[in-house]
Amino acid sequence: MQEILEFLVEEEDRLDRFLARAYPDFSRSYLQRLIEEGYVLVENQVITKPSKRLKRGEKVLLLVPEPEPLEIPPENIPIRIVYEDAHLLVVVKPCGMVVHPSPGYTTGTLVNALLYHVKDLSSIGGVERPGIVHRLDKDTMGLMVVAKSDQVHRSLAEQFKERKVFKLYRAIVQGIVSWEHKVVESSIGRHPIDRKKFAIVEGGKYAKSEFFVKERFPKHNATLLEVRLHTGRTHQIRVHVSALGHPILGDRTYGFKPASVSKEILELMGNCHMLLSYKLGFFHPVDNKWLEFEVKDVEPFSKVLNYLRAS
Repeated sequence: MQEILEFLVEEEDRLDRFLARAYPDFSRSYLQRLIEEGYVLVENQVITKPSKRLKRGEKVLLLVPEPEPLEIPPENIPIRIVYEDAHLLVVVKPCGMVVHPSPGYTTGTLVNALLYHVKDLSSIGGVERPGIVHRLDKDTMGLMVVAKSDQVHRSLAEQFKERKVFKLYRAIVQGIVSWEHKVVESSIGRHPIDRKKFAIVEGGKYAKSEFFVKERFPKHNATLLEVRLHTGRTHQIRVHVSALGHPILGDRTYGFKPASVSKEILELMGNCHMLLSYKLGFFHPVDNKWLEFEVKDVEPFSKVLNYLRAS
């Protein structure tokens, strides 16, 4: 067994659908298979029916088995490349695309696409993560840098570690933010109950985020924030804005309430989080020149933002 994850049911739902939302790293079909094979317990009882109805307050355990060896086929999936040279490339990861293969996501990932479009990728990340220096969550979109050689990978990884990489995000959050600028510093670690989530906890890793209000949309109960990351912890922005009482639109894991926005906005968002990695800067690992990239026209983020501005 690789890991045991624990989740608390907050509203009634069927088991497979609940797990697919609570643990999006696995596909729903793979989770259904795990349920049928006895890897899921509800209130300490093994459940083998994916359609099992869950009640609020019940505890669900997911026993994550050791990963199966993966063969990663190159796939002709269109990817948006904003920069490429002999050493690296910068791409725009769309919402809904997993960065690298994992159980239940053996195809359709960014790595599958990269293996088709790029001849050489670094091997430091292992066979399942060639070229991948950093990651974005499945339902987040935006800029990522990919390494073509191990030397470039090490240099970029060191820049991330030493906080030399410049990262700006845009986030559309729930509610009307009252302040103009705020810095959040905390320690972030695994949630004490829901092990798939992260939270502000004692003994976690230091995390610092800086928030700037860019626009407010009182009619739609939403605010556009610009976010400067000073550290790069897992789910950092999502945890910090949730702690401030303004979860990201679409991010139900960290407190977004669908009833807080209109049906039109929900339809435009789909299953995406309104979080965009829109600016990325770093020193080129070979010539040490500063490179900086920016994108704003990434769907569905731009569609939602345009709707908020126009209505």
